[in-house]
Amino acid sequence: MSGRIERSGPRGRPAPPGRGERIADWADGRLGIHTLAKAQMRKIFPDHWSFMFGEICLYSFLILILTGTYLTLFFEPSMAEVTYDGPYVPLKGILVSRAFESTVDISTEVRGGLLIRQIHHWAAVVFVAAMLVHMMRVFFTGAFRKPREINWLFGWTLLFLGIITGLTGYSLPDDMLSGTGIRFAHGAILSIPVVGTYLAFFLFGGEFPGDDIIARLYPIHILLLPGIMLGLVVAHLILVFYHKHTQFAGPGRTKKNVVGAPFLPVYIAKAGGFFFLVFGVLAIMGAVAVINPVWVIGPYRPDHVSTGAQPDWYLGFSEGLIRVMPSWEINAWGHTLELGVFIPFMLFPLILAAIAVYPFIESWVKGDRREHHILDRPRNAPVRTGLGVAWLTVFGVLMIGGGNDLWATHFHLSINNITWFVRIGFFVLPVLAFFVTHRVCLGLQHKDRDKVLHGRESGTIKRLPHGEYVEVHEPLPQGELYRLTAHEQPRPIEIGPLVDANGVARKVPRSLRLRSRLSRAMYGPKAQVAKATPQEYLAIHRGEGDHH
Repeated sequence: MSGRIERSGPRGRPAPPGRGERIADWADGRLGIHTLAKAQMRKIFPDHWSFMFGEICLYSFLILILTGTYLTLFFEPSMAEVTYDGPYVPLKGILVSRAFESTVDISTEVRGGLLIRQIHHWAAVVFVAAMLVHMMRVFFTGAFRKPREINWLFGWTLLFLGIITGLTGYSLPDDMLSGTGIRFAHGAILSIPVVGTYLAFFLFGGEFPGDDIIARLYPIHILLLPGIMLGLVVAHLILVFYHKHTQFAGPGRTKKNVVGAPFLPVYIAKAGGFFFLVFGVLAIMGAVAVINPVWVIGPYRPDHVSTGAQPDWYLGFSEGLIRVMPSWEINAWGHTLELGVFIPFMLFPLILAAIAVYPFIESWVKGDRREHHILDRPRNAPVRTGLGVAWLTVFGVLMIGGGNDLWATHFHLSINNITWFVRIGFFVLPVLAFFVTHRVCLGLQHKDRDKVLHGRESGTIKRLPHGEYVEVHEPLPQGELYRLTAHEQPRPIEIGPLVDANGVARKVPRSLRLRSRLSRAMYGPKAQVAKATPQEYLAIHRGEGDHH
């Protein structure tokens, strides 16, 4: 029996299809929408709290586009000087750029302008923060493994472009704070050997500050970078649908299925509600928390620098690199190479690039070409988790360096002591963080192994016939046992003896020797605790021994 319900017209004749149905049939015959939607709208998505960070990225990006579109209607990207004559009395009669004046006008005269502007700025801060946390979630759980390496690169590119887009947007109002940031970028560009001066003259249209930088940053900020990012977001989501979503190990979850809720109607309803929740939180932040009050900061003047000037948080580590770098320079043949600026300027992308290339390094070391759809628990990959924490430690240390003046004034510390702490901590603390994290992960693995073999502590104390007191352990449910033992434990690559049976030395490529050493470091006996086996579990529960 067909599931299609046919409408009847007069005298029992089938009623002709409605206009909407005819349009849908016309579109489906040319685009195949029905077939595509039927296959994808019932796509299953797993439910886990950590997956929401990716959604926050998407929703804050959409909010940035919506609020940014509104702001472009009133902002004028011009550095032409005008005399301010608006309603804000402290600025009356002061020479300002048209960009600064229009920003103040948005904040004081446009209906809802200040709220939209502050929502836009807060959304940018949350967008980059959510991207960083989302990528760290993907990193620590191994969600970047085949077949998702390309999606990892898309996400990394979005993070990098988000930082650059934030810098360009932060610079548009031409206030004292953003002008200081542009001066900082100008000095970094000048430090590039040979071509630095030419690049600076080209970008700024002459000597700093020039007349063109705001007008050139404007189309980059509102058109070029958002357009590239929008294309990357679409490609990222297409690949998420194509590869299916990753999930944590659990009963019934395999590499060939996904356990969760369908995209339509369950997931789309939750996503819609979450979007308005994110929008509401950002609206509250924009309404009650002032960010970048340009009317208080004042217009930019090249001969002034405000004290306590700080960029948005995601650029703090780049500023920290330059603030704590010794003022090294080389003078030769009438030219000066400013190493104190150039080295940090080059380290900034290199530190970020370390995140981008890691999936390919791990795949090469492991020699694994299989597809992975089940996520790792961070404790089960101690080396990877340690490296991630070490990278975050570098980030945190440099953030302290980027705000060394504020740390000094707020906590009554010596700025020189803070600078030396950051210089030493840049090299020492990441190594310390790696080893501590590695040991913690191994300790958690030991705990999981003990829990699988001996069960969960019940809190009940029992006295044995000979007087000893012991705590009664409860066996774990089968689902919990599976979750704690479902992870794989890769074996390190072995290159075998370097001399064959005839005493002739084997030619082993250096790359293979390097892979073997790295593999032993990442997956050797000292890098992971052997998980409990069924034989050990059965032996303990039969009373055949006590395995610790």
